[in-house]
Amino acid sequence: MPFNTKLCFILLCNILLFHGVVSIDYKNALHKSLLFFEAQRSGKLPEKQRVQWRGDSALNDGKDVNVNLVGGYYDAGDNVKFGFPMAYSITMLSWAAVEFGDSLEAKNELTKTLGAIRWATDYFIRAHTKPDELYGQVGEGRADHECWQRPEDMTTPRTAFKIDKDHPGSDLAGETAAALAAASIALKPSKPAYSKTLLNHAKQLFDFANKYRGQYQNSIPGVGEFYSSSGYEDELLWAAAWLHRATGDSQYADYLSKAGSGGTRSIFSWDDKYIGAQVLVAKLVLEGKVSGQPWDNFKNDAEQFVCNLVQKGHNNIRKTPGGLLWFLPWANLQYTISSSFILAAYSKYINHASLQCPGGAVRASELLQAARSQVDYILGKNPNNMSYMIGFGKNYPTHVHHRGASIVSIKKDPTPVACKEGFDRWLHSQAPNPNVLEGGIVGGPDENDWYSNSRDDSVHAEPATATNAPLVGVLAQLA
Repeated sequence: MPFNTKLCFILLCNILLFHGVVSIDYKNALHKSLLFFEAQRSGKLPEKQRVQWRGDSALNDGKDVNVNLVGGYYDAGDNVKFGFPMAYSITMLSWAAVEFGDSLEAKNELTKTLGAIRWATDYFIRAHTKPDELYGQVGEGRADHECWQRPEDMTTPRTAFKIDKDHPGSDLAGETAAALAAASIALKPSKPAYSKTLLNHAKQLFDFANKYRGQYQNSIPGVGEFYSSSGYEDELLWAAAWLHRATGDSQYADYLSKAGSGGTRSIFSWDDKYIGAQVLVAKLVLEGKVSGQPWDNFKNDAEQFVCNLVQKGHNNIRKTPGGLLWFLPWANLQYTISSSFILAAYSKYINHASLQCPGGAVRASELLQAARSQVDYILGKNPNNMSYMIGFGKNYPTHVHHRGASIVSIKKDPTPVACKEGFDRWLHSQAPNPNVLEGGIVGGPDENDWYSNSRDDSVHAEPATATNAPLVGVLAQLA
C-alpha cells in the first residue's frame, strides 16, 4: 500500500488537536459567533449586513394587529419569532457586553455585539405597545414546521400573539424586562438616551409581570409545543436582579430578598434563570454590598452549581466520555455553553480568591480553565475532531437543520420555494447546505459523543440564538 503523506498529516493534526497541542483561534470564533445573529435577522436588512446570502423577510409582521412588529430574530432553524428565547438570548448577549465589554472592545467586536443587541431591543420596544401589553410571538409554530421555506419566501401565517392583563405571561414579560434592563446597561455609554428608554420599558414590564401573574403558554396558543415555561418565579427574580444592577433601586433588592434564591439548581437555560440571578446576587455579596441572610443563600446556591460543574460538588454534572458537560438530549450544547458562561463570569467575580467546594478549593483560574475545556471541545478538541461551530475549522457540520441555510440563496435563485417543495428538494437532500451558516452552534453530540451530521436530525443539528448568545461572552474572555 503506498504511503499517503496527506492522510498521515491530517491524522497527526487531529491527534494533536484533541490532545491540546494545536491552539484554537478564539478571536476568529468570537467573530463568527456574532455573524450568526446576522443570519437570524428578520425584517429589512441593513446596508452593512455581512451575511450576504440572506435577504429581507417578514416585512408585514404585525399588520394583522395594526402594530409594526418587523424585525427581531428567528429563534433557530425555523421562521417563527418566539419572544421568550429571543429575550433570553438578548439578556445573555447583554451580560456578555456588560461583563466582558473591555475584552470585546479589545477584539474589535463590541460594536457588533451592541448592534446585535439593538436589533432585538428595537423590536421589543415596538412589541411593548402598552405598559401591560406585550406581543410575544409572530408566526404559528405548527404551521411553520409543516413547511420548509426560506424566510424570504414564507407563505405561512404571520399571526401576532400578545399577553396582557387578561392573558398574562409573567415569564415572558419578566424575561423581556431582564433583557431590556441588561441592554440598558450595555448601551448606556454609547446611547444614554436610548438606554433610558430601554430601562423605562423594563420597569413597566417587570411591574406588569409581577402584578398580573401567569405562564405565557396559557395565553399564547401553541407556544407550549416549542418553548414551554416551567414557571415564572425565576424570570421575575432574574428581572429584579438586572433592574437592581441597572438602577440600584432598593425596591428590586427588597423583591430579591423576599422571593428567595430558588435553591441549588442543576441547569441554566432559556427556561431556568435561577442560576443567573444567584450569580448576580453573589457578585453583590463578594463586593460587600449586601451581607447576611438571605443574600448568603444566593451565593451558596450559585457556588454549589459552580462546584458541581468543576466536578468538586455533592451532585456533579455528568460528562460524556470525551469530557463534555452533559445536561439534556435535545441541543445539549446550549446548556454546556450557558454553564461555561457562569464559570467565566464567576472566575472574574472571585478574582484571585478561591472557591471552597466540598471536593476542595478551586481557584479562579481553574474555573476559567474549566470553561475553556468546554469551549475547546465544542471547537474541535473532541473524539470526533469536529468543530460544532459551523464554518470554523476544517471539519464542521455541513448538513445543518436550518431552512435558510439549507436552501439556495434567493440572491442566486429568486424562484420561490413552495411550502412542501422544500422538504424533498432541500431538507432531505444528501448535498451539503448551499449556504454556510457561519458561527452557528449546532445542538451537538449525544451523551456518547456521537454526532450524525444529518439535516433531518433537529435534536443535534439545529442551531439557535439561545446557544450562541452566552458563547460570545466566554469567547471574549478567552480570546
